[in-house]
Amino acid sequence: MSRDDTPQVIIVGSGINSLVCAALLATRGKSVLVLERNDRFGGCIRTEELFPGYQHEVLSSWYPLFVGSPAYAELRPLLEKQGLQFLQNDYATGLVRPDGTGIALKQGLDEAHRRIAEVSPSDAAALQAMAQQIFGADAALTFGLLGQNPYGLGILKLLFSEWRQRGLDGLLDFARGALEPFRRWAERSLESDDMRAMMAPWVLHSGLGPDDATSALIGKLTFAAVVAGGMPVVRGGGTQLVQALQRVIEHHGGRLLANVAVERVVTEGAGRQTRATGVIAGGRTFLARETVVCNVTPQQLYTGLLPGVSAVVRERAAAYRYGRGGMQIHFALNAPPDWCEPELAQVPLVHLTESLEQVCASVTEANNGWLPARPTLAVGQPVAVDPSRAPAGGWILWVQMQELPRRLKGDAAGQIAIPADGEWNAAVREAMADRVQARLEAVMPGLGKRLIGRRAYSPADLEHLNPNLVGGDIYSGSCSPDQFFWLRPFAGAEGARGHRTPVRNVFHIGASTHPGPGLGAGSGWLVAQALARR
Repeated sequence: MSRDDTPQVIIVGSGINSLVCAALLATRGKSVLVLERNDRFGGCIRTEELFPGYQHEVLSSWYPLFVGSPAYAELRPLLEKQGLQFLQNDYATGLVRPDGTGIALKQGLDEAHRRIAEVSPSDAAALQAMAQQIFGADAALTFGLLGQNPYGLGILKLLFSEWRQRGLDGLLDFARGALEPFRRWAERSLESDDMRAMMAPWVLHSGLGPDDATSALIGKLTFAAVVAGGMPVVRGGGTQLVQALQRVIEHHGGRLLANVAVERVVTEGAGRQTRATGVIAGGRTFLARETVVCNVTPQQLYTGLLPGVSAVVRERAAAYRYGRGGMQIHFALNAPPDWCEPELAQVPLVHLTESLEQVCASVTEANNGWLPARPTLAVGQPVAVDPSRAPAGGWILWVQMQELPRRLKGDAAGQIAIPADGEWNAAVREAMADRVQARLEAVMPGLGKRLIGRRAYSPADLEHLNPNLVGGDIYSGSCSPDQFFWLRPFAGAEGARGHRTPVRNVFHIGASTHPGPGLGAGSGWLVAQALARR
C-alpha cells in the first residue's frame, strides 16, 4: 500500500459519532477510512421494511439532539445537497393513562404553557420558570459543560467565568440542582399528578430512573428541549441520514468498508511513546498515518483492540457498568389507531403510564431482574410526521421500553414463565409483547383488528444487532454520576480519560464517552475538533 493510499485517520465502527467525525474530518481536508463489522453502516440507525411498504426504524428514530448540534450546523448544507430532509409537525409530546385520559402538547414553549395552564396553572408557572432557567440563566453553564471537552482549557474558562458571575455559592447551588433526583424536584415543584406523569418518562431517555441522582437535570433538560424544538425525523427513514453522510465522506475523498471486523490496533514503541500505526482486520493490515478512532465499548477497546494497556486501565474498563435493557415492538397497521383522545394521533411521541410513582416502580422492578407489570411505553408515531413511511392510509407504531432487566429473575405480574438460565428467549419476548399490546388496547380500542404485523426485539436481540448495546442497554453504559462527564467512561487511569486513551494517537468515541448517549454526535464532533479544528 502506497503512502497516498494510506488514510490519515482510521475510524472503527460506523455509528452516528463515527460518520459525523469522518464527515467533518473529510470536509476539513483529512483522508479517512471507516471500517464497519456489520453488513451496513449506521450503528443504531437502521431503517428496515419489516412488512411490505412499511419502513420501520428498528433502533433509533428521533433527531432533536442532532438537529440542534454544532455538527449538523456545519454539515447541513452538504447533507441537504445530498437530499437529506428533516420533517416535523406542530406537536411535540403527550401523555396517555391506561384509564383513557390524555394530554397532547404542541411544539413551542408558549403553546405548551397555555395547554398546561388548562390542567394546572401553578404547574404552568413552574415549568415556565424551569424553561427560563434552562435556556436563560443556566444555559451557558449547562450546554457548555455538555458541549466541550471536559479536560480542555475551554472548561476552565467557562467555570472561571461562571464563578465570577455566580460566586462559589452560586456554583454550589447549580451543582446541588444538577445532582437532585427527578422525583424530589417534581414533588416539590409540580402540583398535579398529570404533569409529574408527563415529565417522568423523559428521565428514562437517558437510562436513568426518577429516583436516581442527576435525573432532575436530565429530565427537565430533555423535556424542555423536546417541547421547544419538537421531534424531527428523517424523511424516508434514518438510513437516509446514513447514506447522506456516506456520500459526503466519499465526495471528499474518504472511504467506508463494511463487513470488516477490526481485531486489533497495531502499535509501536513503548510507554508514553507508544503510538498506533493502523489496525488488523481479517488478517489484513490497514495503515493509518496519524490517528485511530474507536467507536466501541470500554471493554471492547481495552481488552480486545488495545490489549497492551496496563492492568489498572483494564480493571477500570472491566468495572464499567451497563444499565437496564431496552426493548422495541414495531406495529404495522392498516389505519391510524383509534386513540381514546383523538388529538394524540398527531403527536410524534406519546408516553403511556399511570403516574410518576408507576415509572419509579417499574424501574425498581427492572433493576431487580423482574419484568415490569406495567411498563412505561414510549409510543412513537413516525407516520404522523412522515407519511412516506407507510402505504396510503397505513400507520406505524414504534414502541420502546427502557425499564427491562438485562438478566431475568422473575415477572412482577406472575404471568410469564422465566427460563432457568435467566436469559431472554423468543417465548419471553413475545409474552412481553403481548402484555404491551394489551396495554395499548386500553388506550387504542380495536388495535388488534387493524394489525398487519408485529415485530419485537428483546434486549438480547438489540445486543445481537449492535454489540455496543451490552445486555440490551441502548445507552451503552449507565449515566450515573460516577460514569458521566469527567468520569465517562472512567478517569484517573494512566492517561485514559475522556476521549483520550493511554496510546497518544488512539481516541475513544461513542455513547460510552462524553457527552453520553443520544443522536447528537457530540463525541464525534469533539474528537473531530481535536484532530482538525475548523
